[in-house]
Amino acid sequence: MNNNAAQTALGSTPHQKDLRRGRVSQSNQIYHITTATLNRTPIFKVFQHARDLTMQIKASDDMGYTNTLAFVIMPDHIHWLFQLNQIKSLSKTVQSLKSLSSRAIGQSIWQAGYYDHATRKEEDIQTIARYIIANPVRAGLVKRVGDYPHWDAIWL
Repeated sequence: MNNNAAQTALGSTPHQKDLRRGRVSQSNQIYHITTATLNRTPIFKVFQHARDLTMQIKASDDMGYTNTLAFVIMPDHIHWLFQLNQIKSLSKTVQSLKSLSSRAIGQSIWQAGYYDHATRKEEDIQTIARYIIANPVRAGLVKRVGDYPHWDAIWL
């Protein structure tokens, strides 16, 4: 079995490994992360599962790990925009969210890895937040952002 086949057999793809390359965790940095459910299963179509994940995002803020700026929970993935605090690294913060939300829901729900984007000073954070919370509209789930129940942003 070649290396790519071995990684695929273990549930990881070469692309996921590449996502980790060059990842830097920096205190006070604003990150936009996206992570998907295992096999893109629409686990968050269940209202309570989406609420459980929302509670874990809020808990991350309450524990001082993050300052959430915006998030949207889609049926099979999440977009989360937050400022990372000094307590935990980026990878530990995302790992914690995934672990605690899986535990709250009662099953393993996350695909390995995640995509992250560290924002640059010249980027407009509110524009990124608007993009994030408009995901349900672009996906055709609702006609207006306000009709979708699983999002939040500090500006609204």
